[in-house]
Amino acid sequence: MNAGPGQLLLGHGPEPQRAGHPGRMVAVTVTLHSAPVVLTMTGEPLRDGAVLVEGDRVAQVGPRAALAGDAVRERRWPGVLLPGLVNAHTHLEYGPPFADLATSGLPFPQWIAELTRRRQGMAEQDWQVAARGSAHLLVKSGTTAVADVVSVGPAITVAGALGLQGISYGELAGVDGNGWAEALPRLERILATPGRTTGVSPHTLYTLSTEVFRKMVDGARARGMRLHPHLAETSDEAEWVLSGTGSFAGFVERFGMEMELHGVGAGISPVRHCDELGGLGPDVHVAHGVHVDAEDRALLRERGTVVALCPRSNAVLQAGEAPVAAYLSEGSPVALGTDSLASTPDLDLVAEARATRDLARRQGLERPEEALVRAMTLGGAQALGLPLGTLEPGGRADLAVFDVPTDGDPYVELLEHGAGRCVATVLGGRLVHRR
Repeated sequence: MNAGPGQLLLGHGPEPQRAGHPGRMVAVTVTLHSAPVVLTMTGEPLRDGAVLVEGDRVAQVGPRAALAGDAVRERRWPGVLLPGLVNAHTHLEYGPPFADLATSGLPFPQWIAELTRRRQGMAEQDWQVAARGSAHLLVKSGTTAVADVVSVGPAITVAGALGLQGISYGELAGVDGNGWAEALPRLERILATPGRTTGVSPHTLYTLSTEVFRKMVDGARARGMRLHPHLAETSDEAEWVLSGTGSFAGFVERFGMEMELHGVGAGISPVRHCDELGGLGPDVHVAHGVHVDAEDRALLRERGTVVALCPRSNAVLQAGEAPVAAYLSEGSPVALGTDSLASTPDLDLVAEARATRDLARRQGLERPEEALVRAMTLGGAQALGLPLGTLEPGGRADLAVFDVPTDGDPYVELLEHGAGRCVATVLGGRLVHRR
């Protein structure tokens, strides 16, 4: 089947060839994907490389000359081929209908108030449409796995139907001890939605009471679920956790919430307070990590907690700049996330990586490109605790191809030229996007 520019090919892949009597055997589709450069993320870049895919698995990786043959169907791509990208933080449900908020210029406290107001007018079908728009944008830009924060539910079904790998994290926000009994069934309904692996997102230390935050952490661990809170995103959050004052104190008072930190704070940073509540560990990755010092970063490394960096969202919401150069030079585990269309111009993870590179350079790190390509593949896989982000025999056949120059350093070329230039996305062996 021929596809027009940027067409999604979901549901239009080749039908498997049946052999023998019906029901006895199905021949697995075999395809060789080749490109001038293949990044396996397990070794050096392969020039004129190829990936042999059998069904939904990688069978072999190596030089094209050694794998190509008359008996193998080949798709010859331009540019750089690498593992499908892993977006480690977004909210699919805040899709195209919310995109104008990203250009509103509202500072964070006003932005979150407007987002909350907008939510009230959304029906279930509206959430489905919004999530579908986001999910298609991910696939068209080379993302094959996503950490999606879900506060309603339809996004789980949408992502599952599209075949996106990853985890959907059920989120609660604006809940204190008095509201826990009413909020818990809502969370349970999200976590029971079929279609994807689910985890738990205790939204933040300023939208949940200390009691509720701890209950969500303990409940997730009791069920073997991973955790994904927002952490240290804004200076307002840092002030709230330290002293219980500032703009979020006004938020708590306006909504009549009973919060243990109100007026007193915890006397420490958000990272250290989150750790006191059991909210860090190798089964956790946090979003943003902007307002952190060297002690905070050391604690995150000690706990094995990956930070999903989202610099474009931070810029839009005037939240500050994460210490990207410090994270990378200190060896902190990092991933990349776009956040949602409500706070970022698009969901293109390569564009996010390029913005992160620019920030790292301004902070004094000269060549962050390879580390950031690893962040949007292996780093995202580590954040989700999933065996993704590499191309090696036996691994899942999730691929992304970008039409970029290949004469120079492929990591540099990918970040410099790759945004908006994804020409193919393969999900579990299926070609789901071709441009």
